[in-house]
Amino acid sequence: MVIKTTRRLLTITTGLVLIYLLFPTLYYYGDYIRQTNPFSGQRSTEQPFTPTDSELACLRGHGGGGHAFFPGSRSGGNDNDNENENNNGHPSHSFSEGTVNPGGIPNIVHFIYGLSNPHSHPSAGHFDFLSYLALRAALVSLQPTVVQLHYTYLSSPPSPDPGADPLSNPWIRRLAQKWPEKFRLVHHQPPAEEGQYAHMSDTLRLQILLEQGGIYLDIDVFAVRSFASLLSAPADGKDTILGYEGGNRWGLCNAVIVARPNATFIKRWLDTYEDVDLEKEAWNYRSVLLPKELAEEGNDESGGGRGGKGEEARGKDGKDGKEAKKGDVCALPPDAFFWPTWTWRHVEWMHTPLKTKEEKEYWERQIARNGGGLFENQMAYHAWGQMAWDRHLKWLTPEVIRKKDTRFNLLVRRFLEDDL
Repeated sequence: MVIKTTRRLLTITTGLVLIYLLFPTLYYYGDYIRQTNPFSGQRSTEQPFTPTDSELACLRGHGGGGHAFFPGSRSGGNDNDNENENNNGHPSHSFSEGTVNPGGIPNIVHFIYGLSNPHSHPSAGHFDFLSYLALRAALVSLQPTVVQLHYTYLSSPPSPDPGADPLSNPWIRRLAQKWPEKFRLVHHQPPAEEGQYAHMSDTLRLQILLEQGGIYLDIDVFAVRSFASLLSAPADGKDTILGYEGGNRWGLCNAVIVARPNATFIKRWLDTYEDVDLEKEAWNYRSVLLPKELAEEGNDESGGGRGGKGEEARGKDGKDGKEAKKGDVCALPPDAFFWPTWTWRHVEWMHTPLKTKEEKEYWERQIARNGGGLFENQMAYHAWGQMAWDRHLKWLTPEVIRKKDTRFNLLVRRFLEDDL
């Protein structure tokens, strides 16, 4: 009896140990199947696209230009096919960076971090090396008047006190020491009641932009070139600039927003958060899908309601979505901010080590030719922290970024400082 019981316990213990050891691998392949199966919808997000004339006009004030590519998404989709394809084409600007062009958008950058306290919510994370690198990329690429980091909790180690010193975090302290004239901390008191922190961040960014204008970036967005062309007064009364997410242009994502103070679109967007039960909606409805609906409403020439028909964007298959023509939003092509996308294959493409020296040198030339971007139209890269953190981002250190040649590492390597 004792022997049988011992064997059972040993079998159960062995099984539990194996499950513990194999769980990361099982989770990885389970997630892979979930994301890449034919019914996941990711193929439509990855579909090839061609920037429209109005998107290019919003991007740089004139037509022309090529289209973004992804291996396998275009005929002859070899990385080396495009070595001589496109020049940068971005115009010079009559106003200096770090100033406000009359009638334009102020060159103020806003980040939001630490609304949820990691002391009581460990999953909230910490302001870490990659967060620091994103802010430094904005400081270097955008040359802003100021970068404002809006926060509630930033101390290290985490404290239940929202008034704990943020400079106890070594990365915050480093920013304050190296950029004393341009880096500014803006503290926000915690809400009276805990809520959905993602939606709190959604509304806070709109409130900040409505009051101050400027550039809002998520903490996992890396600005790779100047936004000067976007800060000049957008044409036709447009007061807000957003980028399409996905090759199918399925939404306008709020991870990057460029807007004038008192922008009418920002006001309309913010008003939609009143008197709604956010828990009953898809998590990305008001941050990605609704902005496109609002833009199409504003762009409806007949003055109709939400979902009015606009001009069809000219994708390869003619079904890329609707192109913004009029109204208060300038919509940029998907490759301006959000390409490659969040899908499994695109995330892997950004973080898979390059196989040859020639491939590395090719992408280094592309980045140099494009003024900092992998693609001609790329002004920033959203690193999709929610999708890429466990697989790739959490493993990145200064040493890894320096020594491991991936497209992501090549893209952000120049923002590393020698003493890191």
